[in-house]
Amino acid sequence: MLTVDFDRLGVGPGTTAIDIGAGQGRHSFEMFRRGADVVAFDMSESDMADVGEMFDAMMAENQVPASAKARAEVGDALRLPYADDSFDVVLMSEILEHIPSDEAAISEMVRVLKPGGIAAVTVPRYWPEKVCWALSDAYHEVEGGHVRIYKASELSGKLRDAGLEVTGTDHAHALHAPYWWLKCAVGVENNDNFLVKGYHQMLVWDMMSKPWLTVRGEQLLNPLIGKSVALYLRKPSENADA
Repeated sequence: MLTVDFDRLGVGPGTTAIDIGAGQGRHSFEMFRRGADVVAFDMSESDMADVGEMFDAMMAENQVPASAKARAEVGDALRLPYADDSFDVVLMSEILEHIPSDEAAISEMVRVLKPGGIAAVTVPRYWPEKVCWALSDAYHEVEGGHVRIYKASELSGKLRDAGLEVTGTDHAHALHAPYWWLKCAVGVENNDNFLVKGYHQMLVWDMMSKPWLTVRGEQLLNPLIGKSVALYLRKPSENADA
């Protein structure tokens, strides 16, 4: 389940890319498939061990171009262990809402992005997230949980202040918003609820089968109830004002 449109990022062979807060690696794997030189970066040692194993499996099964490279590394998003201007593409998907010092994380992201480079940042969309918070404290009051709800205009402002140009905005995962509202209504840990189970089975079927009806339906619903908002960004070239 991808939140980012990698065609808009121009990811392909020879692209140097980092997925900050990679989690279980869904976006890192897609960039690897497209032939990029990928770093999956996260503070979870167990997640990065699993992602590294998947990278190896993808290579062994010839799922990636021969020139593609990938590695999983553990560290802190507030102190990235990379030189300035290291990457053509930087991705931060569904991570900033977890970080109290979000402006520091954004600054680090901008620092390692090359001039002229492209970035994508995704967070939960304001009003679907607001509904989740209203229905359930347990949804966000957990260790490592969400510490804020962003308005897209607020996040855009922080990214611009850090030196990036906002080149586009999109929404994703409309079918997932009602699922999380339902979970929050019945209890986020109540996975045995028949409505939750039934909806989850539908989502799995949709992701595996990709039927035309739900794919097109979600495309139409994304602008209305898409659970995530994605911002596409560019770091100005050093000679932009020349």
